[in-house]
This record gives sequence, C-alpha cells and structure tokens, in this order.
Amino acid sequence: MEIDAPFSDPGLARGLAERIAATAGEIDLPSVNLMEVCGTHTTAIFRAGIHTLLPKNVAMLSGPGCPVCVTPVSYVDAAVELHREHGVLLTTFGDMVKVPGSHTTLEREKAAGAGLRTVYSALDALAVAEANPGRQVVFLAVGFETTAPGVAATVVRAHDSGVRNFSILSAHKIVPPALCALIDAPDTNVQGFLMPGHVSAIIGVEPYKPVAARGLPCVIAGFEPIDVLQGILMLLTQLAERRAEVEVQYKRCVRPEGNPTARALLDRVFELEDSEWRGVGKIPGSGLRLAPAFAEFDALKRFPIRLPEPVEPKGCICGQVLRGSRRPIDCKLFGVRCTPAAPVGACMVSSEGTCAAYYKYYSVSS
Repeated sequence: MEIDAPFSDPGLARGLAERIAATAGEIDLPSVNLMEVCGTHTTAIFRAGIHTLLPKNVAMLSGPGCPVCVTPVSYVDAAVELHREHGVLLTTFGDMVKVPGSHTTLEREKAAGAGLRTVYSALDALAVAEANPGRQVVFLAVGFETTAPGVAATVVRAHDSGVRNFSILSAHKIVPPALCALIDAPDTNVQGFLMPGHVSAIIGVEPYKPVAARGLPCVIAGFEPIDVLQGILMLLTQLAERRAEVEVQYKRCVRPEGNPTARALLDRVFELEDSEWRGVGKIPGSGLRLAPAFAEFDALKRFPIRLPEPVEPKGCICGQVLRGSRRPIDCKLFGVRCTPAAPVGACMVSSEGTCAAYYKYYSVSS
C-alpha cells in the first residue's frame, strides 16, 4: 500500500461525505459557504471532485491564498522598472514570469532582452549574485509565511557573507489580517474558513483566533482528499454546535505553536507594514518589509524608481474571485481570452490560482 493511500481511500471518502450531508442538515441556515483559503486546497478540491460530494446547501468558495494571485499589478511594474532604470538582473520563481503588469510581463521583458533568471529558492538567487559579482541581482520575494523564512535566512546569509550585490523586492504577506478584512468586505458571504496547512505549519494556531472571535469557525486542514473532507466536516460540526474555534485537522504537520525557529527568524529579519492585496485593497499590518538592520538589502531603497499609476486588466474579475464573491466561470474572459497559455489575470497564471484550477478541472468534474 502506498503511504498516502489512506488519505485518498474511496470508502473513507464516501463515509465522510455521508457524515457531511447529515451534519449540514443540522445547521439552521438555508445554505453554508465555506472558504478554502489556500490555492493548493482549491486545486485539491477540484482534482479530487470533492465539490461534487457535498450536499446542495454547502458550497466551497476560493479565497486569497495564492501568493502570485494577490500580488498587485504595481509589484510587477516595479520589477520591470528596476531592470529598465537600473539594469539589475532579476531572479524569480517561475510562476511570476507570466503575471501581467500594467503593460507587460516579465516573460515579454526577457524576450526583449531583460536580464531574468528563474530560480527555485532565494538561496539560488544568492548563488547567482555570488557568481556575478559585477552585476546587481534582485530576487522577487513573493509569498506568504511559508516561503518568507527561507528568504529571511538568505538575507542573513548575504549579510554575514558580505554579499553586497544582492537585494530583494519584498511582496511577502501574512494571511490572518487578510481574512479579517474579507469578513468586513460587504460582498463576502462566508460562514467558515478551511485554513492553509503550509502557512499554519509556520505560524500555528494563535494568529487565527481573531477570525474565530468574529464568529467564524476555522479548521487547519491538509491537502489530501480525506484531509479536506474531514476539515469540511469539522467546520460544519462547529456550525451545527454553534461554536467558532480554531481546530487542527492537519495534526501530522501542524503544531499549535507552529515553528518557533522560523517565526523567530521572521521576527529578526522582517517587520510588519501595510500591504496592497489584489482585489482586497490595502490591509494594515499584512505585509513584511526588511527590518532596519537588513534594510540595505531592500531593492527599492537601493534602487529608487518612478512608478506610474498601475492599470488593472480590463474585464478581469480576479479580485472578486479572490474575495469569493464571484467564480471564474462568471468572467467573460475565462477560457476565451484568458487561458493558462495567455493569462489576462493573475488567477489564471499560478497552478494555485482559482481560475487555473477551474480551467483544468471544472468542466470535467462538475
């Protein structure tokens, strides 16, 4: 038996689906909207057809849990201008290459001659800088609490090693403040959150308590089909029992305290700042910028740039999709002008993007 076989066992899935239907019938609401925050959950739900197992009064909505998707247009614009104005060598994860800026993408800029390297980690970007001492190298630091510790460790290494031709353009964000902002948004209709397992492995349980304090159940779940179904059942059970707590389904990977070492590293290297989220707006205390001790590695401080007002893609409803108020199939561009090969909006670019998941799985599994 494969090690992950129990987490995708059809018999267990059918049993959980039956319990979900029974529990949903005990909830005194005409319908229940649960939001899976993480893009990996969105992909897992559609790939496994989990949404087809749910009763008619339970719906899953996608949230702002795709780092590439919530990164604003202005960030791509800034990366482009760093090259155009200062000739830096850009290094980035592959899923940022096709994300549209106001007028171009990094992919198009590379085709036009821009210096751009795709890397698998911030340490790879630092290695590029060390191998090119005569060139300024900027790493596009995009991600949530999952990837930020790796970037923090890389900045510390650059600092301690005396590498001065390396810097980062930080778009790191933290998840819990965005969920509180969603709750306050007028077009959000959510009764519970399926929380991201990867992020939670770093931050633990405590940061989600303000969400539960607002009356919304929270369950941190894994990514296999049984994980997701069990997480949904736990959310519905809280609603049926009129509870709103933070529970952990993903106990094999998530400890209540998270990862203290990673959290300490984040606290040392970064500090909180207000941050712009695509589709949600500027959220107080939801971004990470380099602390004063490491400010020399901030690309925007090292290389000041002039940015025009950003231009959003016309007709794209990615922002509404990220808030859970619309579905990709509600967009007139979806599958016509906007596809993974030629994305108009960021939600179609990343494999964690809701539009990309719908495009790949929706017509097959619905």
